[in-house]
Amino acid sequence: MGLPTIPAYALPTGDELPEPRAPWQPQPERMALLVHDMQRYFLAAYAVDSTPLSPAIANMARLIAQCRAKGIPVFYTAQQGNQDRRDRGLQADLWGPGMQAIDEHEAIVDALAPGPDDHVLVKHRYSAFQRSNLETLLRVRQRDQLAITGVYAHIGCAATAVEAFQRDIEPFFVADALADFSRADHERALHWVARTCGVPLTTERLLEVLS
Repeated sequence: MGLPTIPAYALPTGDELPEPRAPWQPQPERMALLVHDMQRYFLAAYAVDSTPLSPAIANMARLIAQCRAKGIPVFYTAQQGNQDRRDRGLQADLWGPGMQAIDEHEAIVDALAPGPDDHVLVKHRYSAFQRSNLETLLRVRQRDQLAITGVYAHIGCAATAVEAFQRDIEPFFVADALADFSRADHERALHWVARTCGVPLTTERLLEVLS
């Protein structure tokens, strides 16, 4: 009913990424970064100092720092604890009561803490676009590319990627700045996004472009 215990697994490398159908290339002047659901509640199932979580967090931190330095918008999603059952909708049937309104659940991990110029979106459903103003915030900043990082790759991150695509926003799935329930789930998410709606790439590749 709740979240699983997640075993350690190695993050995908550049030569393991699937070939995308889309021809899109990341462009700094069009790009925004999303840090998806990196709250303590969702990360408790991982071994903190092990892969995939530790290197994924390190890669996210590098991307956040580069985006801030270059004036590229950084967005976060964060669920609120003790959400009303009507707010959680059908997700409660799959995942149980969810997080409590305590810092041990709600807080974004310290290594990725939002800065004063970043944007934190209240999360209600899998996709970051649902019941949020993410699309509006992107449009007014003339951003139509979204680099997606965070957890979990095959659930909220993939849902966000396909919804971005359906809103004519080009999704980039940062393979080694994501984590999932297992290596198999992680790979399936990368392949599905590559076939249907986005471009998988590595942190190093995105940093090269953003620099």
